[in-house]
Amino acid sequence: MTNKAVVVLLALMSTPLAAQWLNYPTPGLPRTKDGKPNLSAPAPRSADGKPDLSGLWVISAGPGYLGNIAADLKPGDVQPWAEGLYRKRVEDIGKDDPWTVFCLPAGPRQLINGGLTRIIHTPLLMAILYEGPYRQVFLDGRKLPQDPNPSWMGYSVGHWEGDALVVESAGFNERSWLDMGGHPHTESLRTTERFHRRDFGHMDLQVTFDDPKAYAKSWTVSFGVTLVPDTDLLEYVCNENEKDGQHLVGRTSGEKQVKVAPEILARYVGTYEVEPNAPTPNVGGRVLNVTLSGGELLLDMGGKGKLPLIPLSETSFSPRLGGTYEFVTDDKGVVTHLLVHSAEEGVKAVRRR
Repeated sequence: MTNKAVVVLLALMSTPLAAQWLNYPTPGLPRTKDGKPNLSAPAPRSADGKPDLSGLWVISAGPGYLGNIAADLKPGDVQPWAEGLYRKRVEDIGKDDPWTVFCLPAGPRQLINGGLTRIIHTPLLMAILYEGPYRQVFLDGRKLPQDPNPSWMGYSVGHWEGDALVVESAGFNERSWLDMGGHPHTESLRTTERFHRRDFGHMDLQVTFDDPKAYAKSWTVSFGVTLVPDTDLLEYVCNENEKDGQHLVGRTSGEKQVKVAPEILARYVGTYEVEPNAPTPNVGGRVLNVTLSGGELLLDMGGKGKLPLIPLSETSFSPRLGGTYEFVTDDKGVVTHLLVHSAEEGVKAVRRR
């Protein structure tokens, strides 16, 4: 290494964290008398009187929908080939997930799980920047392309309906999944998003999925979006120092043979509450509901999702999202709590009923 390179390296190593603007006050953000962000202030508007959607937001429909985007559909709404592929991917515990395993773009999954997302809103174009990919939403009156070259993030155009910006997207390739469970889609997928900024710090978002080649009907997921003040969007490169993929092999041959008797599964049905002060990023809330349907345990997080719990043993199950779930009994065989094991943490949820 040359002396010049050493000097540059040392300079970079000594750069303070503040240089990343992680604590830089957001310009133009309304504040209360004590200097805290006032997220309930009126929504900003552009020169044409329409709401300005610009800002740094957390876009997430929650882990329930992230795990099972089609949870609100009825039996028969998912076409047999799509249901079969979804079940295979769930039972393989997502070992072929193009996003989390192979570091490819999330595709339309990003619409409900963008994470930290910056929106740059101009009169003719809205740019949506995620930590990895980006989207361009054209607001200049153009129509969607008739025969586009399929891409990971598709093509998007928008128009106003009152104070709601309606974004229509199409032209997705079919290599991505709609959720962590593995619901597929085809190149016929079209999505419609409705952005409505209620006030300075809160936005309502509705996302409608329509893919007649995979689903018998369209459906809509609605959730709230919150502004994140006084911080910045950092670069994220999934494939940088990636060491997980080689270990994500799905269930072992022994785990695939596990069959849990219905009477044992019935013991696990109930409502479990995460202990106070425990972190909950991998369980999506403080209340976990476990139900039994068709001989299979289902998990919902915060009332959303209905994720299949795939048995790994008589007491341990995987919902594909959020690690391994282990049911714990007392010396009388009564289930007392649930342990959620993941690489980041261990969380205990006490059975309430």
